[in-house]
Amino acid sequence: MDYELLVLDIDGTVTNSEKEVMSRTRDEVIRIQEQGVKVVLASGRPPEGVFPIARTLGLDRYDSCLLAFNGGKIIRARTGECMFERHLPAHIPRRLCRDAAEQGVGMAAYADGRILAGTLPDRYLELESRISRMPIEVRENLGTEKNLLVNQCILTGDPDVLEKIEPVLYRRYFHEAEIFHSEPFYLEVSPKNVDKAYGLKYLLRVLGVPREKMICCGDSYNDIRMLQYAGKGIAMKNAPETVKMVADFVTENDNDHDGIAEVVRRFF
Repeated sequence: MDYELLVLDIDGTVTNSEKEVMSRTRDEVIRIQEQGVKVVLASGRPPEGVFPIARTLGLDRYDSCLLAFNGGKIIRARTGECMFERHLPAHIPRRLCRDAAEQGVGMAAYADGRILAGTLPDRYLELESRISRMPIEVRENLGTEKNLLVNQCILTGDPDVLEKIEPVLYRRYFHEAEIFHSEPFYLEVSPKNVDKAYGLKYLLRVLGVPREKMICCGDSYNDIRMLQYAGKGIAMKNAPETVKMVADFVTENDNDHDGIAEVVRRFF
């Protein structure tokens, strides 16, 4: 199979444990773009957190696209033009603030290039601010503002606490939103039926690439549907067993040892 499109998750996949792209991975990804292969980043991060990685990998030079917010927003890497976007129902941020206070976890919303904290920022939200390169604005009455368009919300806390409350929140919101882990200490809340596979379906139509000619690489629970949808779904060695079980291939190297460079060499 001559694959035409490589889709990469960011954290735990194309970046190492220090949130950096290793030089061999960078060089291999740039090499296949020079040969005409399209590369797309698909991440739960907001656009501000995706753009630096995209520039490192040269996506802006080859006019590729980025999927931010787990497929809820698609952007052209070169121009920053928004091609596609979905928002949460307006009442959900306010309700999530109450849930966060009740459960003793952190909560924030992404809107207009800002992280709006509905609770006092904890260390996990501060980490998210550093990774996404976005400042935190604390809002005492988050969700009550008129005309506030929210792309995604995030709940933060110790992994054991979030694991316990995830099924509770799922039952409360499954008619209106998607709730899933992107990291053990993050629960992300996205518009209903929106995930990376959903965004890729739209993007494939725009690019004119058949699904069968797309390879998707990921390491976490929010990558599962994308891996299942891909022509070939590849899980990283560092992925949980649940993610590996749905993949067509598992890398021999993890994200700290150029697992993506391995993928490029093997399949391109």
